[in-house]
Order: sequence, then structure tokens, then C-alpha cells
Amino acid sequence: MSECVDYSTAEVRDTPPPRIDGKRTLRDIVMYPVPAKAVGAIVTLVAVAMSLFHLYTGCFGVLTALIQRSVHLSFVMVLVFLTVSARRGISCIKNRVPLYDLVLAALAVLPGLYLALHYEEIANLGGQATTFGIVLGCITTLLLLETVRRVVGLPLVLICVAALLYAYFGRSLPGILEHRGYSIARISYQMYQTQSGIMGVPLGVCATVIALFILFGTFLDKSGGSKYFVDFAQLLTARSCGGPAKAAVVASGLMGTISGSTVANVVTTGNLTIPLMIKTGYDRAFAAAVEAVASSGGQIAPPIMGAAAFLMAEMTGIPYVDIAISASIPALLFYVSLFCMVHFEAKRLCIKPMDTASLPRKSKVFEGVHLFLPLIALIYLLMKNYSPMYVGFWTIVGTILISYARKVTWLTPAKVLACLKAGALNMMPVTAACACAGIVIGAVTVTGLPLKLSVLLIDLAGGSQFMLLVLTMVASLVLGMGLPTAPAYILLATLVAPALVQTGVPVVAAHMFIFYYGIISAVTPPVALAAYAAAGISGSDPNKVGFKACFIGIATYIVPFMFVYGPALVNIGTAWQVLLSTATAITGIVALAVAVVGHGKGPCPLWQRLLFLISSLMLVYPEGLTDLAGLALLAGTTAVHILGVKRSVNNVAVVVNSESN
Repeated sequence: MSECVDYSTAEVRDTPPPRIDGKRTLRDIVMYPVPAKAVGAIVTLVAVAMSLFHLYTGCFGVLTALIQRSVHLSFVMVLVFLTVSARRGISCIKNRVPLYDLVLAALAVLPGLYLALHYEEIANLGGQATTFGIVLGCITTLLLLETVRRVVGLPLVLICVAALLYAYFGRSLPGILEHRGYSIARISYQMYQTQSGIMGVPLGVCATVIALFILFGTFLDKSGGSKYFVDFAQLLTARSCGGPAKAAVVASGLMGTISGSTVANVVTTGNLTIPLMIKTGYDRAFAAAVEAVASSGGQIAPPIMGAAAFLMAEMTGIPYVDIAISASIPALLFYVSLFCMVHFEAKRLCIKPMDTASLPRKSKVFEGVHLFLPLIALIYLLMKNYSPMYVGFWTIVGTILISYARKVTWLTPAKVLACLKAGALNMMPVTAACACAGIVIGAVTVTGLPLKLSVLLIDLAGGSQFMLLVLTMVASLVLGMGLPTAPAYILLATLVAPALVQTGVPVVAAHMFIFYYGIISAVTPPVALAAYAAAGISGSDPNKVGFKACFIGIATYIVPFMFVYGPALVNIGTAWQVLLSTATAITGIVALAVAVVGHGKGPCPLWQRLLFLISSLMLVYPEGLTDLAGLALLAGTTAVHILGVKRSVNNVAVVVNSESN
């Protein structure tokens, strides 16, 4: 999956090397007519212009929706065809770009240019499309599909092609899938010249809010933020049992919420944290699984949630601040669970705290402490209900200014230019995926498929809300496999979430439910992309890492059911209900970790693990009687467990003393 590639630094893999004697043959001239240096200059110019375009609209206001979105898309498609090869190898700008990619890049200019120059004319036609507009719509759709194939992968392309074929062949389909069908001209118009296709809500959010936050993440990273976050996490957890794994959890959480990609977060922080975990005694597969699960957790943690928070606000109509608050308690439960898993595994393996000699020096770490200020400012401004675009723009400006607090983090003019270029290149996969998701939304919405799918799921559930939740979970895991965060959520929100809402599940709980399982699909075999990326770093078996990640992240599969049955966990209810539900849920999550790892104060026999598991399930189910019964069972099991461990320790001490005498 190519979402793990850092497009700002990737190197060439498949363009032929220049001749040793430096001379260009006729084939070279025909196939690679533009010199490599010229292509590099063009890429830099386009990328910087794109970033400046978003900074301008972030400061002075966005353009008309179709213009803003189409210009953004044209920028991205041009960059993709100039920097990513047809074989999905990375064609670095210092090497040559083939003629066909130059032609595709030139064609990619047209969608944004045409809508920008002819917007009023198109609006005055009142839904009537010109022949040129229809042809250009077809070209834009094909260009987008190829763009997505190169930077996201084939699965999303196949989903989009299936959606387009469904829209066209509706008359020929059986049963519930049948609809009247639409002509190519109608589909082309829907996809290109309306806000219900490629230029729909997902691309709109990406062309405004997400673009600025990707730029913000790039500026923060180039100032040294990533390294300082990892070093800070190591210092924070160094003296605790299993420190390196806990550092991975903290660092991945910090970076994952900004990066927008679970796999990208794995390969960024995992290269630092996975070797450190292995060095301190963790099993290779366990170390890789911890990083994969922690990186997926960054996508569900406020304030940004891998950019999906802004998409969720647009899709549901719920204010962004409410989305972030609703996501905070489930995210807390996730990280408590992961910390406990790591802690009890370290206890089981008798892993000692990190050697202070191997830690980064405090003085070096605190040189970058000021880089936390942009994150603090971001959270503060968002909670004060400033618009996300306003916040994104000023946090970028603030990051640049704050970087000058210490010379080691200076964002010099050269670095700022590099950030503008890298930020635009890093927008490519997210933009392509969001635009392609617009194809799916446009095709299935016009045919009424979401409503039909909702009816089908409800019928299959037979009136049982629990069965509906299970079916929705399975559908979300399957549909989310192989997809980045943003398109996975968009696809699930369109096709699956309406079924839950129709049965009375609160809107925010329904969307958080499908969002969680869309994220978990990145660590769920058989297509566990994040687990496979982590396995490559650790040198362990990918399938083993995938199943180990499911094992470690088991709470993530349970938490969504918790906030559907107990809406207080997504901040629906009184303050007392929210606090009580959170406290009992955290207690249950800790008990679950003991049951899964099989170690608390000491080793747990199988019967104790079963009792811990039962008590945890009672506590995570939000109901008064089950909570009381769960607490009583947990207290009794814990007391028996502690007494048993003490008895074992005393017996060992007696044996040792007798042998010494």
C-alpha cells in the first residue's frame, strides 16, 4: 500500500538511468523530452504554488466550492503524474519523466482551469452540460482513477469502478439492487460539474481544512517535532516497567492524530521505537504489534483524528468541537487498554526500566519543548470555536515563529520553502482518496443504494440491535481493509452508518462506531496493512504480527459496543453519568488487560483469567446491576490473585532459605 510512502523524500525506482557517456539517444529525446532539472523545477514550482494557494485561502477565505475543489484536485493530479511512476514506483524529480506522464500532467490542468474560467457559464446553464463539459468530466474521472491507483492502490479504484458500473447498469441488476440506470453523460455531469460527485464534501474538506493541517504537520516535523516527541515520550516513560513500549504508545499517539495515515505513522515512529522495544526484551512480533496498534490509535484521538474529525463534522452536521469531545473518552479507554497491555506484558517478561545511559539527554529534549506550543494553541483555538481553516493557518504561522525560540529548531527561509514543497506532496494520497470517495458517494447516492443497504442489514439482523451491530462491524472491517483513514470513514458513513441511525443509535455514536472499525481494519488480518508495515521493520512474520495486534488491541473491538449501549461514553448524558460510565469502563478495561496477558501482580491461572474476563465484560456493559456485580467479582478475584501471588513468593523464599541452610 503506497500510503506508507513519504512522497516528499521518495527516490526513483523504475526510470532508466542516463547513459554513462552523458549523450542522449533519439529514444531518450522522444521518451524523455524534458530535462530532469527542468522537471524538478516544475515540481517545486507547482508544489510551492499549491501550498501558497491554500495558505492564501486559509487567510482570506475560500473560493467558490467548485473552483476551490477543482483547482486543488488539478494541483494534486499534476504532481502525481510528475512524481509517481505508472508502475507505482516513485519517480524522483532528479530523474526523467516519460512523455506519457507529461501528457497526463498537462491534461490534469484542465479540470481546475475549465471550472475556474467558466464557472458562471456552467451555473447559468441550470444543470445542462455542454459536450465539452461531458468529455472533460469523463477525462477527469479517468485521470483521477489513475491518480488513485498510483498513490493509494488498486482496491479503492476497483470500488470506484464498481460504483460507476452500478450507476450505469442499474436496470440489469436483480432484486434490491435494481434502479433505473443513468447514461454516461449524466454520470459524467454528476461526477465533475456538481457537488455530489468528485467535487463533493470529502474533496471539499480536503481542499480547505485537511490541506492546511497536513501543511501544519509538515512544518512541525521539519522543525524537529517528530524527533522531540519521541525523545520526550522516552523520558516520560523511561523509569516505568516496559518504558520503550509505552514511549511508542505516547509518540505514536502524538504523531498519529496529525499524520492522517496509520501506515505512515508506523514507518515514521516505528523505525525508532520498534528496535528499542526489541533491544529491551520484547518479542519482535509483540514490538511490531504494539507500534501498529498505537499508530492506529492516533487516528481516533482528538483533536484532529487523522483529519477524520473534520470529515465527520461535515458528514453529520455536528459541530467539530462536539465531535472532538465525543471522541475523547473512547480514545482514553483505548490508550488505557494499550498501556495496561504493555505494562502487564513487561511484568510477565520481567523487563526492567530503560538504562539511563541509553536515554536522550534531558537538555537536548528540552531544547524542543517549545514545539508543543503549536499543539496547545491548536487545541485551545479549536475549543474556542474558531473555524478549522483559521486555526490551521495561524498554527502554521505560529509554528514558524515559535521555531525561532531556539536555533536548533529554526525554520529558515530554505526550510520554509522545503516545507511548502513537502506539504503539497504529502497531500497527494489523502486528496486522491477523498476525491475518489466522492465518486462512490455520487454513484451510490443517486441510485439510492445506502437506503437499500440499510434495509438489507436491518432485515438480516432480524430486529436485533446486537446482531445489527455485529453485521455493521463485519461490514466496516471488510470495507475498510486496504483503505486509508479518510476514504474508509467516508465509504462507511455513506453505506453503513444509516442502518444504525435508523434503529435509534445516536448519530455521533453510529458514526464513531463505523469509524473505529474502519481504523481497526488496518491491524485486522488478512489485510492488516499497519501490522505488515511494522513487521517489515521488526523482521517478524506479518501474519503473526497481525494476529498479535488483534490480541493487544482487543479493547478496540469492544469499545464501540460500549458507547452504543452506553452513550454517556460519547458525552451524551449528565456529567454524573459520563463520569460514572468512564470510571467503570476504565476499571473493566484494566481487568480485560489482565485477562488477556495472563499476568497481574504475578502469573494468573486460567480460572483467574476467566473471572477477570467475566468481570471486565460486566463492567464495560453500562448498566447499574452489571456494574455492581462486575465490581464485586473483580474485587474478589483481585484479592484471591494477590494472596496467591504472596503465597507463591513466600513459598519460594522458604525454599531458597532451606537450600541455603
